[in-house]
Amino acid sequence: MDFKNFLVDYFSQYMTLSDEEIQIIRNEDIIRSYNKNDFLLKEGQYAQVCFLVLKGCVKRYYIEDGEEKIVEFYSENDPISPASYINKEPSKYYLSCVEPCIISTGTEERTQRFLEKFPRFVPIFVKIGDALSAKNQLFLDDLKNLSPEDRYQKLIQKRPDLLNRVPQYMIASYLGIKPESLSRIRKRIWSGKKK
Repeated sequence: MDFKNFLVDYFSQYMTLSDEEIQIIRNEDIIRSYNKNDFLLKEGQYAQVCFLVLKGCVKRYYIEDGEEKIVEFYSENDPISPASYINKEPSKYYLSCVEPCIISTGTEERTQRFLEKFPRFVPIFVKIGDALSAKNQLFLDDLKNLSPEDRYQKLIQKRPDLLNRVPQYMIASYLGIKPESLSRIRKRIWSGKKK
């Protein structure tokens, strides 16, 4: 499989690429494939790169009292800028693949060089970053203020793709509820729909 086309396809969503730009993107050696359960980053490590999920799903979590607490899921087209990479401190959380993934890696320096060479990409990078941080912040703010059932309903509404690709116990952790509570909520919603 030629992973390089994934990055070309990603940029093509935002702009029409010239043949030269396509060639340069394809020549960058920045795309890696990962297996399910592979780690991109572990607690205590220093992140050396940022990530862009081209295919697959990644979870960000930390361990509290021996229990996994999932903070975020990243899927297709989501960039991941680990706090550790930005503040140059050891990571306080883990990033691991929920399913097989194809991921582009990057550094500030490499991005800077690319943008100097192709300044017309600058607005795209800004747009992508702004849209993602706004989307995630609004979703997380909503989750904090809602009842468990409303949190699940919000997830169905905003991120339905996760329901078919992420195990239920991980969804429960992400929503901050116990797996058995999630089971009860799902049964209630399902029986309400059948009426």
